Amino acid sequence: MRDFLKSFRHDVSLLSWQRAGGSCQMTDDRLNWKTRVGFGAGDLAQNLLVSAVGTYMLFFCTDVVGLAPATVATMFIVVQLADILWNPFVGVLIDRHNPPWGKYRSYLLLAGVPLAVFAVLCFSCPFGGAFRAFHAYVAYAGFMFLFALVNVAYGALNASLSRDTDEITVLTSVRIFLANAGCLAAMAGVPLLVAVLGGGHEGRVPMPWRMAVFMGCGMLPSFVFMPLFPVLRRLCGKKGLFYVFGAVAVVGMAALYALSRIGRVADRPALICAAQFVKATGIIVATGHMWALVPEVITYSEHRTGRRVSGIVNAVTGVFFRVGMAFGRIVPGLVLAWTGYRAVPSERGASLPTEPRVWLWSMVILAAVAVAFLVFAFAYAKERVVMDAADSARVRPSDIWREFRGNAPLRIIALYFVAAFAMISVGNASGAYFMNGLDVQPPLAQEGIRWLVCVIPAMLLAVAATAFARYPLDDETVARLNRTILRRARRTSSPA
Repeated sequence: MRDFLKSFRHDVSLLSWQRAGGSCQMTDDRLNWKTRVGFGAGDLAQNLLVSAVGTYMLFFCTDVVGLAPATVATMFIVVQLADILWNPFVGVLIDRHNPPWGKYRSYLLLAGVPLAVFAVLCFSCPFGGAFRAFHAYVAYAGFMFLFALVNVAYGALNASLSRDTDEITVLTSVRIFLANAGCLAAMAGVPLLVAVLGGGHEGRVPMPWRMAVFMGCGMLPSFVFMPLFPVLRRLCGKKGLFYVFGAVAVVGMAALYALSRIGRVADRPALICAAQFVKATGIIVATGHMWALVPEVITYSEHRTGRRVSGIVNAVTGVFFRVGMAFGRIVPGLVLAWTGYRAVPSERGASLPTEPRVWLWSMVILAAVAVAFLVFAFAYAKERVVMDAADSARVRPSDIWREFRGNAPLRIIALYFVAAFAMISVGNASGAYFMNGLDVQPPLAQEGIRWLVCVIPAMLLAVAATAFARYPLDDETVARLNRTILRRARRTSSPA
């Protein structure tokens, strides 16, 4: 097996190229650590921003700005639907154009810097009255549209760095590890930043260490288990890994639900955080391979059509990724509205200050850090396997539907992405409410928050498992498809 992989890598190094004009540039599919870490830094930057917005914007709008949960849920519905319609055109735009700084990495700066600006605007409150909602609409819409540009281009960049399945596994592990570092910094860091910058509320703001630890436990397992991901994947296989750790996630969800039912959450923070750690361990490991599936589907498409339409495939997966995110953003607001949630004042046990200024400056700090990591990613993650100019010019919007219709593995991971990202988004958006005065809410609102944190994610995990069971591309199949593609390339490039 080792000799086969060595031979395969040698073939790839000889036959993978990037056409520039009439010349061919040979590349080696093995990547150095600067490239791996540079690529992962791009996901760290995105997750600093999208985790902060996805986890805390609902809370900011309801408890800081004072908008009704139903109003915020309506905003999420409108913007997310528009974003879903926008996303496919992003893929076509990216595949058809070749910016001078790189086909995909250019967007890390061209769209990434404005993305950071709109992330800050999402946590600003410059207007009063009806204009509060209008500002939230504009800021959130701008953020989501720019995030589509950055995220689709970044996903296509993954498939352009290497064809080697083992290298993609390592690359994905580094990416997920750093992405989770960004999530951890945002989810645990925001409560601490707003508390430190707030300095006091009527003379006292309770330091939200419990919330920070609880949210941090939602990401800490990534640093324990993601370095072991290649080993766990070899031991269990792609599907076995999902089923084993999916069961672990359900155990954690059940424990969280039971602990919050039999006593006050505020009285047992250690047990609550332990249950959160178990839940997060299952989710992070079970879904950690998600983005590694996308290059496999791109390879399947290239084998079938002869074109490596990375932008199109990432746009299609991005549509369903955003459908899942939309579900995760919309459902919490609706559940809070239906169950009679009321903002919790500080004197009744709230963990977070509600002064708009400190939220704004907290996001300024995160955005500045995110831009620095985007610059680092741009510098070190350079494309190696991309479409040539002739294929780029032939990309059409109709290719989106054609690709979705003809690519069976793509349709399967589309459903998988919807369920998995909905599960993650629902849990993240509702975590702040679970640890922010849950015990003083009306009984129905308490039960609604428990469902958001525990029951609904478990249901969505079951849907994801059902979809993933039908995924047909194992490692041997992907290697065989790559060998066939390379043989075709050798015949095409051989002189007549």
